[in-house]
Amino acid sequence: MVFGIGVDNAAVGRFEGKLQNAAFCARIYGPAERAMLAGRSGRRAAEGAAGCFAAKEAFCKAAGRGLGGFSLVEVEALRSESGAPYLAFSGGAAEWTEQNGLTAHLSITHDGGIATAVVLLERR
Repeated sequence: MVFGIGVDNAAVGRFEGKLQNAAFCARIYGPAERAMLAGRSGRRAAEGAAGCFAAKEAFCKAAGRGLGGFSLVEVEALRSESGAPYLAFSGGAAEWTEQNGLTAHLSITHDGGIATAVVLLERR
């Protein structure tokens, strides 16, 4: 059963210089995301950062809690070995998704300088 759906866009250009700012990255991205983004460079890194940010906002919208509902570092948009995106949770976000019996589905795309993420929360 569908619990919630969220979608968000993020301009890739907003993230191009921010990945060099350690304080910004520590406030927005979890440890696994930071490691993933560190393995990328240039436009590809900015696209990844924008996609991760859009995924966090899409999750918060699907959860019906807004950006203040969770710490952004508790919601990580990662990639499987095949490259498919998925969400990983820690802290309060992990507790909340578990308490509500939710599975998260994530899709991310990039085009024309915009990263778009869609999150579907499904009750198990």
